[in-house]
Amino acid sequence: MEKKIVSLLLLLLVCVGFANAQKGTVAGNVIDGEFVEPMAFANILIKGTTTGTTSDFDGKYELELDPGTYTIIFSFVGYNTQEISDVVIKAGEVTNLDVTLETNSLDTIILTTSVKRNTESAVLNMQKKSAVVMDGLSAQSIKSSGASNLASAVKSVPGVSIEGGKYVYVRGLGDRYTKSILNGIDIPGLDPDRNTIQMDLFPTNILDNVIVLKSASAEYPADFTGGIVDIVTKDFPTKPEYTISLGTGYNPDMHFNDKYLTYTGSDTDFLGFDDGTRNLPINRYQPIPGTFENRLLLTSLTDRFQKELQAKQETSGMNFDLGFTLGNQYEVGDNKIGYQASFSYKNETTFYENRNDGAYVKNFNDASEKELNSVLDSRGSEGINNVIVNGMLGLTYKTDKAKYKANVLHIQNGESTAGFFEQNISQDGVGGGIEPLIKNSLTYTERSITNILFSGQHRLSNDENAFNLEWKLSPTFSKVMDKAHRITPFQESGEGQFFVSPSASTFPIQLWRNLIEENWAGKVDFDKTVEMFGKPAKIKFGGAYTYKFRDFSIDDYTFNIQGDDAFIADGNADNLLASENLWNPTSDSGTYLVFGDQFNAIDSYEGEQNIGATYVSAEFNVSEKLKSVLGVRTEFFTSFYTGQNNERNFDRELILDEFDIFPSANLIYAVTDNSNIRSSYSRTTARPSFKESSTARIFDPITNRLFIGEPDLVPTYVNNFDLRYERFGEDGQMFAISGFYKDFKDPIEQSFFLQAPTQLTVANLGNAKVYGAEFELRQRLGFISEGLRNLKFTTNISITKSELTMSEDEFTSRQLAARDGETIERERDLQGQAPYVINFGFDYNNSDIGLQTGLFYNVQGETLQVVGIGLVPDVYTQPFNSLNFTLNKAFGEDKKSAIDFKITNILNSKRESDFESFGAQNQIYSLREPGTEISLGYSYKF
Repeated sequence: MEKKIVSLLLLLLVCVGFANAQKGTVAGNVIDGEFVEPMAFANILIKGTTTGTTSDFDGKYELELDPGTYTIIFSFVGYNTQEISDVVIKAGEVTNLDVTLETNSLDTIILTTSVKRNTESAVLNMQKKSAVVMDGLSAQSIKSSGASNLASAVKSVPGVSIEGGKYVYVRGLGDRYTKSILNGIDIPGLDPDRNTIQMDLFPTNILDNVIVLKSASAEYPADFTGGIVDIVTKDFPTKPEYTISLGTGYNPDMHFNDKYLTYTGSDTDFLGFDDGTRNLPINRYQPIPGTFENRLLLTSLTDRFQKELQAKQETSGMNFDLGFTLGNQYEVGDNKIGYQASFSYKNETTFYENRNDGAYVKNFNDASEKELNSVLDSRGSEGINNVIVNGMLGLTYKTDKAKYKANVLHIQNGESTAGFFEQNISQDGVGGGIEPLIKNSLTYTERSITNILFSGQHRLSNDENAFNLEWKLSPTFSKVMDKAHRITPFQESGEGQFFVSPSASTFPIQLWRNLIEENWAGKVDFDKTVEMFGKPAKIKFGGAYTYKFRDFSIDDYTFNIQGDDAFIADGNADNLLASENLWNPTSDSGTYLVFGDQFNAIDSYEGEQNIGATYVSAEFNVSEKLKSVLGVRTEFFTSFYTGQNNERNFDRELILDEFDIFPSANLIYAVTDNSNIRSSYSRTTARPSFKESSTARIFDPITNRLFIGEPDLVPTYVNNFDLRYERFGEDGQMFAISGFYKDFKDPIEQSFFLQAPTQLTVANLGNAKVYGAEFELRQRLGFISEGLRNLKFTTNISITKSELTMSEDEFTSRQLAARDGETIERERDLQGQAPYVINFGFDYNNSDIGLQTGLFYNVQGETLQVVGIGLVPDVYTQPFNSLNFTLNKAFGEDKKSAIDFKITNILNSKRESDFESFGAQNQIYSLREPGTEISLGYSYKF
């Protein structure tokens, strides 16, 4: 009897499971087309039935249905009703259907298509209805481009380019004028030389979409000019989603190359961090005795430092990566809880067999001599192993009137570099007294960033137009640790023997640089729909506060040889610190730590910044076709600095104290239902970074370049004007043309010191203006032949002109250094401003057979990288012609498996920056040859 009962129970469970498995789900978002935001409590009804539901406060809805084809009706009081037909429900699957409801119509609109929120069409709809000038990049378009990280993907956005494979430029303006935010809130970078975070750290598998805002609005931070890049990570899905991926990449110039340079690291390098092997071996305050003190302590201290100093050759491996994502949601009574988790691992090997760096000056004595004199010529090979580990976990709890979210993102990055260089250095700094050197370089940089986000969204009453509250609190902790950088230069004698020569090449050095930064950001936003001029209007107001703290310090130790130095005559750097070659009191000969090299407070600084903001804005229709968005934002900014140099001590000294008002106005005129004319004005700012507003002196011992901060910098202020016409078509088609003008007061620029081509600083060098135009087209080729309907041509072109009026000092220095026949104009290019950016591509997408493929091209015009002063000429980044091919093919049951194939840098372009001077041949500032990479990946969804 018991067996029969058990059998019946099992049969019942199977039947119930089978019945549930036969159900399907339709789910999505209802969007308020007037304000491009979620619409709460909209009605969703299956036509011809009483089955239905309402959207929650977040605009989301979900309905479980039997398999079949349905017509679904969406409605809300005061908005047009939409009937969407031919909605196909399949057993065990979720059909995603997002709908936008518009005002001012009593007609029923019949639609036969559906879109997912993160499809290209949905992003274009956001553009069409957005209150600001914006461009979007959806997860689908990222996938089409074949990009594995955000840096590779975002350069296809109109007016966007990527410098160095990592940093975003919007409208050709450098990263100083670009703001990167994560899920709508500030996030610091990992590079002390930059003001934005490296985009290559974000794998595409965690992204929902990326929005690039090009005009200001009161609710956004004011410290941007080119654009704001908002990186939006995935929320929890409406159904279980699990994905695993594997990939590898091969570059014929870099991989399986037996000349690849490396050295022995730590046991955890493959995880992106050092296990302590490279830690500072002595206390930073330990006094270093001199050889004249005749103490054995000097021998003991010297013996504790890293002894491996020479780069070793071995055969390089290929790039590889892996990752997975997990996501699901569950019902908890009438509420829902969901999670999204992801992990990615990337291990990249780069080998520059011909790395070239240089420094040049104009002839000091003869203005008729136009060719440049070499001060530094560095040529050699460099091997780089870069590991990026990325993990994210997000939890969301949702009720009928509130949503709470907690998200943790951690990025770990370790970069190990080994190089060997042959250098010729001018001893007098103007091209004379050239001495030959060799230099071994072994470096390791460990970076990490941990971002925690707590956020909540609340509907504060049951009223149809209730107040909405959104709050966010986000601490971020980042570290950048240069650990045991070992730079060992030897001078070469006429007889081919090597020796330590501090006067010609500096001492051999080992250094540690530590940067620790905390960033606490919080914001509160309120909004409410009201009636203005007889039409719906949106009032927004709120505030934000950000506190930043940075601690930066350098420990460096140099070495010299007393007495017989024959043990390094053959140039083997490993002999320098071999135990048998160390100085000791008995022999009074050998390698020793240089006296007095303990920690110096000049090599450190602390910085604090406070940014507090309030804002109010109103979005309303002036007429049936004309919408306006008017707002004002106030920000106070204080910056405190602790540090010192040889002339001045700072003890938490207030170096910047600003209170500013930033007005903004956006006007949108709807020419037709699918086309707009936009105009906007805003005032924005660009503030100096911690490093720039300091007395820090940061030395690059490979290139002999020295950066010196400037604590007296002032912020840049910019007046921005934009005008844009845009027309949107079906299936992600669109056309847009834009014009913009920007007026800069006191732009901050990187420049050389007068007559010093290896010393760089930053300064407010004058006032500038930038103006230009953008053109964008996304056009399917079905008008040529129906068979080409799935093939789309995309192009966007930005053309920009910049003019900076030089300060009197810069203008005079250029006049004094002018060559015969050269005319010095008062205006020059703005540093970091590209004259043009061109993207175009062919994108084929056939979802029926699971095929996506495309060919994409990107180039940025010659750009002023470093401003020359006096005898030091300007440095310009040369165009990099990037042509990439990608193919993604899904196959198998329900197309759960997919293969990605990519070819990067098909044209084998070089990354080059040159010194440029009147009548002279260009000379290399830096040259890298990245080669062509072929990569293959596999992913599986289950």
